[in-house]
Amino acid sequence: MHAAELTSAVLAELRRPRRYPAVSVLLPTHRSEPDNTQDPVRLRNLVAEAKARLQADEAVSRADRLDVVEQLDRALAEVDLVHAEDGLVIFAAPGEHQVWSLPRSVPARVVVSDTFLTRNLVAAYVSGAPYWVLTVSADRAALFSGSGPKLVPHDGGFPVDQVRPDWDVERTERIGNVPSTFTDEETRRFLRSADTALAAVLEADARPLYVLGEAAAISLLDDVGTAAKRASAQVARGGLGHASPAAVAEAVRATVADQGRKAVAEVQERLSQAQGVKGLAAGIDEVWQNVAQGRAAVVAVEEDYWQPVRVTDTHLVPTDDGGPDVRVDMVDEIVERALDTGARVQFVPSGELASRDHIAAVLRY
Repeated sequence: MHAAELTSAVLAELRRPRRYPAVSVLLPTHRSEPDNTQDPVRLRNLVAEAKARLQADEAVSRADRLDVVEQLDRALAEVDLVHAEDGLVIFAAPGEHQVWSLPRSVPARVVVSDTFLTRNLVAAYVSGAPYWVLTVSADRAALFSGSGPKLVPHDGGFPVDQVRPDWDVERTERIGNVPSTFTDEETRRFLRSADTALAAVLEADARPLYVLGEAAAISLLDDVGTAAKRASAQVARGGLGHASPAAVAEAVRATVADQGRKAVAEVQERLSQAQGVKGLAAGIDEVWQNVAQGRAAVVAVEEDYWQPVRVTDTHLVPTDDGGPDVRVDMVDEIVERALDTGARVQFVPSGELASRDHIAAVLRY
């Protein structure tokens, strides 16, 4: 399986044209029994379909066909369905192959073209955009790097732990009593240092931030610093000071999902505003025309929207047949061109753009 992080640079490399034939094999996979028992059979069938299409394609030379078939076999040998996520993508072209496991489902498809079918990786990248999670308690502040449902500890300056002095008799006599956890100066200094460390991380890598912890700890953190105030959400929840990444991921899951829903609502609002000032393109033909001219600032597309087309007189005509002049996945081409021209691409759940023919764009001018 491919271990590289899915970044904008990696996506740009995957989007570049390849020498024909570039094969993309997509398979929805399953994490557990009994659903995953048929995944190996389905995968072999899809790879066999890809090889058959290469064999029947007169535009593919014998040398390239043998090369790509070998690349498919190598990719197949690298697949680890025992630790599968929700989607599997195999890319194979002359001289190269890659295998990607995705935390989101993909449609079962085989595409032979001069580019790889990257829209599912783009969707995974958008939905799995990186974020930070800070957990804070009276004696520890820990930072986690998140992408989709996964969290890993961030060790650049974290965790920050408070080393408490012993509350001995002399100290008790000197101050009158043992100070409350969130009122003593030691805790304020500790949280101030945690906020300083957080500010340095955000300065180097600005991402959405979620802060989780005891209400009193979050309140004091806001009082002594500024970095945590940038959080997209603050969630009062105790018991996370020394929690595992899995426990923190579960604690923040609903909040991250809620932010995702807000992002969809914000895109819908932008589309409505653009329509009000005649700055909206809707439907695959209109969106393509504007994306090709670099006029799209935001492109919104339903996750499962797929539409083969013919290009006629510079317009796109949807079609269901598989003729030689059919552009197999124009939606993928639109997504790729939009990214290349600096547009933001937002995938939304199926049905969200039904009134706009499943794809729409906010125009720059």
